[in-house]
Amino acid sequence: MNDGPDARQSEQQFVWSARVYHEDTDSAGVVYYANYLRYFERARTEWLRALGFEQTELAAQHGVVFVVRAIHVEYLRPARFNDALGISVELGAVRASQITMQQRVLRGNDTLVEAVVRVVCVNIATWKPVRIPEPLSTKISEK
Repeated sequence: MNDGPDARQSEQQFVWSARVYHEDTDSAGVVYYANYLRYFERARTEWLRALGFEQTELAAQHGVVFVVRAIHVEYLRPARFNDALGISVELGAVRASQITMQQRVLRGNDTLVEAVVRVVCVNIATWKPVRIPEPLSTKISEK
């Protein structure tokens, strides 16, 4: 069951649907650059949810959270107020405690922004890297 915004998933790529609101834009009427990071974060959360994992449950049951270790963003074209967007998540390298993924902001067939994001699984008590919990790593390896 998906109580949130529309999402679709293929074997290789998850896409979360979003709409640009006035609050997302700057004085020029385009999406403020930092807000794309919010879109990426929300898409990763929805990707995890589509896999059957809530971040709150990962923290409560396994004592872990995911933090962004690195991100490289290329801004290609602007999104504007009321645009319907798709924010994609595509797995790259998966290691014991890290996941690298490619993310894109799409308007129809046009890629507006693309990023390579590396997240690390850390223990919430120590903030040190730890292995991705086995149920999640198994689910990811099935993709």
